[in-house]
Amino acid sequence: MGGIPAVSDDTTIRVSEIFGPTIQGEGALIGVPTVFVRTGGCDYRCSWCDSMHAVDSAYRDTWKPMAAEDVMAEVEALSGGTPLTVTLSGGNPAIQPFGPLIEMGHARGYRFGLETQGSVARDWFADLDMLVLSPKPPSSDMQVDWEIFQACVEAGQGADTVLKIVVFDEADYLWARDVAARYPDLPVYLQPGNHTPPPPEDDSALVDQEGVDARMRWLVDRVIADNWYEARVLPQLHVMLWGNKRGV
Repeated sequence: MGGIPAVSDDTTIRVSEIFGPTIQGEGALIGVPTVFVRTGGCDYRCSWCDSMHAVDSAYRDTWKPMAAEDVMAEVEALSGGTPLTVTLSGGNPAIQPFGPLIEMGHARGYRFGLETQGSVARDWFADLDMLVLSPKPPSSDMQVDWEIFQACVEAGQGADTVLKIVVFDEADYLWARDVAARYPDLPVYLQPGNHTPPPPEDDSALVDQEGVDARMRWLVDRVIADNWYEARVLPQLHVMLWGNKRGV
């Protein structure tokens, strides 16, 4: 791991970017209109990370410290004051003090979804509308601490909690089967890996969509051959539409 950033207990949120409205491109909320609040800082360094501008401390100077009130004001401005889903992402957004923002947004009719690898448990997980736990498979070169991951599952009681696992190869697929068996009560979403992440400064970089599509077809065939009918296999819709551009 790349050094664990301190978990913030004040109300200052380190923001990498706020953008939208657009659609959620992956997982349980795919296709849902949303405003993204992407935070800076992460305790993981996945080998295939596609958001290094929100992960690597080399980009720390681009992360803006914002009070929850200021984040909410920007979300409201982007949405024209019409409540919608707010996606909290990163980096690892669990590092940030999102409790006050979620409370403020709920009072104004907004819904909140968050995706995290499950390495930091927070009591405000229970206040989320959707908690996406995305443990990282072997291809990431990261190791899951299952005790902490279980604490995240327990902290999310009250939210709609799901698993989302990125799959690059057979080892990842078999690992995903094991994780799903460990948590049989959680819906599981599988996503073919995006294996061509661009440099963080390159907003126009495109993915090898043909390669990603081939992995998607392989993953569908693999799931069906195993009669794993509980799994849901989904693409990264935003990557299909915009490649690896930031802010979409």
